[in-house]
Amino acid sequence: MGQVIPASLAQATIDREGAAGRAWIEALPGLVDQYLERWNCTRDGDVLHGQVGVVVPVRRAQRSAVLKISFPHPGNVAEPLALAAWDGRGAVRLLERDDEQFAMLLERARQETLEDLGSTDEALVVAGRLARRLAVPAPPEIPRLQVGAAAWEQQMLAQDNELGHPMPARVIDVALDTIRAFGADQTDTLMHGDLHFANVLRAEREPWLAIDPKGLAGSAAYDAATIIRDRPAELLGAADLRKALIRRIEIFSEAAEVDRDLALCAAQARMVSSALWERQHEQPRVGVELAERVASLLVS
Repeated sequence: MGQVIPASLAQATIDREGAAGRAWIEALPGLVDQYLERWNCTRDGDVLHGQVGVVVPVRRAQRSAVLKISFPHPGNVAEPLALAAWDGRGAVRLLERDDEQFAMLLERARQETLEDLGSTDEALVVAGRLARRLAVPAPPEIPRLQVGAAAWEQQMLAQDNELGHPMPARVIDVALDTIRAFGADQTDTLMHGDLHFANVLRAEREPWLAIDPKGLAGSAAYDAATIIRDRPAELLGAADLRKALIRRIEIFSEAAEVDRDLALCAAQARMVSSALWERQHEQPRVGVELAERVASLLVS
């Protein structure tokens, strides 16, 4: 199995996680073999991967599935909790899990994503309707956006200060006001937390199913940020970028049945966070510039 660990996943994990990442990559072939045996699965296709984990197509008792093993990271802890709560409602079904090793056996969907839809408007409607379906009562162990808002605020202030205040003070202040509003928001429904076009797959059981949730409790308006940033070339080619952004937010918000103004504010705040993080981690300049521009344009 060692030869099929994608080199790109291995290198990205080692670059990001250092020695811990290297140790995990070295152990990964054995982990895959362990769970294939434990869950009575056989390999059934080429190994795939995302940002933080490996995905192995498998079959078990004539049923197609995927074995997913992710790098042990706090950001991945709530994924099986969310999938278990949804139990197939708008998301791939969780068949087996080992939370200690960040391993899951999941229902297999197709490889076609919302990115493959020709119409951005249609994709936004699909994503919004999914967000609405996923808004079920959140289990008690799911992280609460309301609780995490204070840490989010402190992180933004620290990053802004460390980077020498790269954005106008007004842009930061509006984002901080939104974070404080989330801190006071009592909404306690489950949301995806990273809902973008690539995280929605065409399926058989339902037309579309979500994958790779972060798992967070709060308003689904929070997910507007990742959706509106999809297809950046289309955005940047718009005659009026602000108008194009607001149109995307309106389409998503109506389909998700969330407050349009809250979705706009959430998108602005999360774009500020994204811009600061990307600057701090020396990400490609084009991504930083787009995030900063969106964050500024969404200030009312």
